[in-house]
Amino acid sequence: MSTDALHDRTLDAAPPATGAPRRRRTRPTWVPYLPYLVPGLIGFVVVIGIPFGTNVVYSFQKWKGGMAPHIWVGLDNYAALLHDEQFWTSFRNSISMIVAMVIVPTLIGLLLASVLFDYLGKTFGARSASVLRATYYLPQILPVAVAGVLWNWILNAQTGAVNEILRSIGIENPPNWLGSPTTALPSVMLVLVWVQIGYPVVIFMSALQRVDPELYEAAELDGANWWRRFRAITIPQIKPETFVVVLTCTVAALKVFGPIYVLTRGGPESSTLVPSYYSYLNFFDKSKVGYGAAVANVLTIVIVLVAGAILVAQARSERKEGVG
Repeated sequence: MSTDALHDRTLDAAPPATGAPRRRRTRPTWVPYLPYLVPGLIGFVVVIGIPFGTNVVYSFQKWKGGMAPHIWVGLDNYAALLHDEQFWTSFRNSISMIVAMVIVPTLIGLLLASVLFDYLGKTFGARSASVLRATYYLPQILPVAVAGVLWNWILNAQTGAVNEILRSIGIENPPNWLGSPTTALPSVMLVLVWVQIGYPVVIFMSALQRVDPELYEAAELDGANWWRRFRAITIPQIKPETFVVVLTCTVAALKVFGPIYVLTRGGPESSTLVPSYYSYLNFFDKSKVGYGAAVANVLTIVIVLVAGAILVAQARSERKEGVG
């Protein structure tokens, strides 16, 4: 065999020269979820993003709505809020809304859920507990207008059921529950407690179903009564659901509108005025669109900050339990 032929066969048998090994391109982990994320993202932009951006632009303008001219005023609307007593009153009343829609319903709801699940459910059967749970939740599914008509009839100063009962027991001049500045806010808070209490009851009863029954059995064998089991087992075990209830109810309390509109329209004397209804008044009744937009934007910032604080508190609680 010739030298040239031997050289050619050696070249054919040798593996091809390669450079550095190529890395296989991997797709980002979120790419397979893109077809599912895009519709939601489009909906978010259309329903929330664009209206919010438009509202921000309006808050820097003076506009009476309709065909009236848009006058750019910069931060004047926000500066005016600092000296607006009704604006500050509305946020002070929001604290009362949080008490009525978060603190009281959460505490009572937790207690009721525990009694229904741990006592009534075992004594009278799960069906009885389910009926009571549905009864507590009924106000949540009632339309706001229906609930408002109902409570307007109950609390009416002249023909309301409450005042008729008070007159029958000798009280000649019962309070004007929704028409007096001293009683309007407590009356609205009572209605909100009635509306809201079913939500935590349902959430907490669902949470209790995942708690290991052996924990309660072991505590009973050790002689722990119901209250000690409630404090040592129930509350710690359903802490994640408690944060969910507190977060959702706080957001609902800060932006509450329907019950105020139906019952008192923010009166009397602004005693039940809340930020969402104050924004509505400026938008439509006073034709101060820019000022109403500024109120709405401040309310949005407050809601985001409060919700963020609750989420941070939840994350810290979970990390502390994980370390423990």
